[in-house]
Amino acid sequence: MDTTMLVPPWLEELLTSSFFTICRTHGDVARSECNMFCLDCGGDAFCFYCRSSRHKDHQVIQIRRSSYHDVVRVSEIQKVLDISGVQTYVINSARVLFLNERPQPKAGIKGVPHICEICSRGLLDPFRFCSLGCKLVGIKRNGDANFTLEARNEEGNGNGRREGITSSTTRRVTTGEEELRESSQQDMYPDTPPPPPSSTTRRRKGIPHRAPFGT
Repeated sequence: MDTTMLVPPWLEELLTSSFFTICRTHGDVARSECNMFCLDCGGDAFCFYCRSSRHKDHQVIQIRRSSYHDVVRVSEIQKVLDISGVQTYVINSARVLFLNERPQPKAGIKGVPHICEICSRGLLDPFRFCSLGCKLVGIKRNGDANFTLEARNEEGNGNGRREGITSSTTRRVTTGEEELRESSQQDMYPDTPPPPPSSTTRRRKGIPHRAPFGT
């Protein structure tokens, strides 16, 4: 199946790129982790300083990390991709989605009302996919979804239904009327742990004793 009209040419490069490695050019300075991707150039991920020198006027998105998995903010990616059908999460007050499928326990999916059509991961809401990667697989397999904003706009002018999700569900996700949260381990920037308790502790005073009465 030809998916060139449904998937932008840079998407597969984005999903297969390695992020958060140290930049070979700027590795001796702070903020040198490669967490940015250029939609105009494609290729490998790069750091903050490479963006300033090589991609200044290009379309760039920043990748973030949640529990060792790569995520992107919805506010950035929805400008260039139709992300309908993909489960989103609110982490540290920012709505994000995962780039790729995540490993899951082998205990099964009993009691989970919604699952990803590709990897069967449990979802919080009636979405079709858990990540951009799973949506890409779904497009290649079935051809009944797309990533292009033009196609999304055409569907929006039709019956008001997108990627198997009702318009009311889509509206709730994009406006943030209800935050979807996972466990605190999903924080992109974990809080600094509290300092350890002081080694010096106060000694509890003993019970006072009265002087004996004189005889």
